[in-house]
Amino acid sequence: MSHELAKCSPVRALSLSASLSAVLICASAAQAQTITAVMGTPLRILDPIINTSSIARDHGYMIYDTLLATDAQNKVQPQMVDKWTVSADGKTYDFALRAGQKWHDGSPVKAEDCIASIKRWGQKDTLGQVLMDMVSELKVVDDNNFRVVLKEASPLVLQAFAKVSGPALFVMPKRVADTPSSQPIKEYIGSGPFKFVLAEFKPGVKAVYEKNKDYVPRREPASWIAGGKVVHVDRVEWVTMPDHLTTANALLNGEIDYMESVPFDLLPMVAKSKDLKVVPTGTPGFQAVYRFNHLIPPFDNKLIRQAAMHAIAQEDTLKAFISNPKYYKTCAAVFGCSSPYASNYGADMIIPANVKKAQELLKQAKYDGTPVVLLHPTDNVSSVAQPVVMAQALRKAGFKVDLQAMDLQTMQTRRASQKPASEGGWNMFMTIIRSVDIMDPMRSYTVAANGKKAWFGWPDVPQISALRIQFARATKPADQKRLAEEIQKQVIDEGVVVPLGEFQPQAAYSKRLTGVLESPISSFWNIKKSAK
Repeated sequence: MSHELAKCSPVRALSLSASLSAVLICASAAQAQTITAVMGTPLRILDPIINTSSIARDHGYMIYDTLLATDAQNKVQPQMVDKWTVSADGKTYDFALRAGQKWHDGSPVKAEDCIASIKRWGQKDTLGQVLMDMVSELKVVDDNNFRVVLKEASPLVLQAFAKVSGPALFVMPKRVADTPSSQPIKEYIGSGPFKFVLAEFKPGVKAVYEKNKDYVPRREPASWIAGGKVVHVDRVEWVTMPDHLTTANALLNGEIDYMESVPFDLLPMVAKSKDLKVVPTGTPGFQAVYRFNHLIPPFDNKLIRQAAMHAIAQEDTLKAFISNPKYYKTCAAVFGCSSPYASNYGADMIIPANVKKAQELLKQAKYDGTPVVLLHPTDNVSSVAQPVVMAQALRKAGFKVDLQAMDLQTMQTRRASQKPASEGGWNMFMTIIRSVDIMDPMRSYTVAANGKKAWFGWPDVPQISALRIQFARATKPADQKRLAEEIQKQVIDEGVVVPLGEFQPQAAYSKRLTGVLESPISSFWNIKKSAK
């Protein structure tokens, strides 16, 4: 066995059967320049529009491109679009595509693809839903130009098209984008910097991407999601390992190149290696939140939601998975601690625990002991500990809690169910959201409260929907700040989404890699890999 194949086999053994074909695949991969990465969660769902998970979003950025993009200064930049113009009355936006863009099957990218993609995304994304209500016409002008006409002037178009995630507006071929938004896509053809190797995909185990040699990157330097997406390697492989310690040891031994999320208790071990670099991942950080199911008992009762909010302490949940306080902070702001719209409203309810108040509210609401089914993802380092602490806090306050363990992808599928908890539904879950996705009332899909069109949990608070529309129309910063403060009050009072504080995860990678970008996502363009 060659030295290169010997290095390859420990990682491949985790995801490929010990057959001759597997060895041949491994040997072939060793001949190419490959980045091997272990992501924060395994990839199972391939449609980044119907799934808001970070791994589906990162998969989307590998193979698709976006019309516009957000740079490190939080400014909107062109991406697939070459240029745009806005009419004097602010209602008509004309977009021209960059020349030479192709789908992975070799066919040209056309304006009709963009229109179809906007429509499908606009049905699922909460910001897209607001935008589409303001649109009077989406029109193909010719193969390279399309037009968006609004009912009233608004800057929302550019902000929406440059949205980083939750989901991002990934552009797909029309035949794919025509898939109903209630159904997952079945073809994975993009125009982005990498091609997805479907033949090697093993859900939850391995995903492979090859360099798209036909991709024409922009000329600007890469910055966050904007600029030139220049690929310097032949392949990127996302592999899954049995546990975090195994992953850390594989990184230390040079068997993998990149570990997206290093558990905080393993950071000292990884950081002392002279061959590795430890950096923040997903800048500017993450917000932990939990969500109630407003449709079914017991959290269809506002007082019972508030009782739970008084029962759970932010710092207790943060300490459960982060031992060093320099990596986390408590914060009541639903738009993020560092957002220009940060508010401290509700801090007395959601930062400390007040068991006595929780018990009083349960008594007032006549809580009848209905079990709270709390979903518990066990394969994600950032969300494995908090549900256990939350369950203990709820029980202490008088709730009956059914903590149900599952993998993250199962949780993300199950949380879409609106059935009773006894029939495979749920009452409560917690999750992690990148701060860049919730920095204002329009980008934040967690504050949308338009009933069954809202994010999982389906709160129905018409006042919030009206305030978001006012925010979208507002042009003065003072008005936007005032409206954001009022939205925060409504969100906290109604228990639409509850912040659990913020933290900054850390990634680690081999110093053989250079050009790793500081970005809200884990991107693999711009990276070069040197020989040992």
